[in-house]
Amino acid sequence: MNITILLADDFPEIRHGIRNLLEAHNGWTVVAEAEDGKEALEKALDVTPDVAVIDIVMPKMNGLDLARELHKRLPDTEILMVTQYDAPHVVEESLRAGARGYVLKSSVGAELVPAVEAASQHRRFISPAIIESSGLTYN
Repeated sequence: MNITILLADDFPEIRHGIRNLLEAHNGWTVVAEAEDGKEALEKALDVTPDVAVIDIVMPKMNGLDLARELHKRLPDTEILMVTQYDAPHVVEESLRAGARGYVLKSSVGAELVPAVEAASQHRRFISPAIIESSGLTYN
């Protein structure tokens, strides 16, 4: 399955690592990278990715505001939040903003590929550690 992906994170090292992880998958292509939310929105509008992998904390426009804008302007682009924040209220706010999935940076190596696969099939993916620690279900 061919999947186009936009990466948005203010740390180049993280973007590089995520790019390598994703592009190791046959047919998956990172079509754009951005270091802040505003740049990510501009690039997403230009390339219309299948999946946007975005951090919450970024300069110029945070990931939650970016998710809201992407969800409104590119409703067919699925959004995955990749972040260090595991608080249930942040997860819930991300989902309300339009995110399809939520992956902790601490488990990105094991969870990002299944999360992108789920999002590309319009299914939700939440890091199991969040579900276990919060006791909540995210359907």
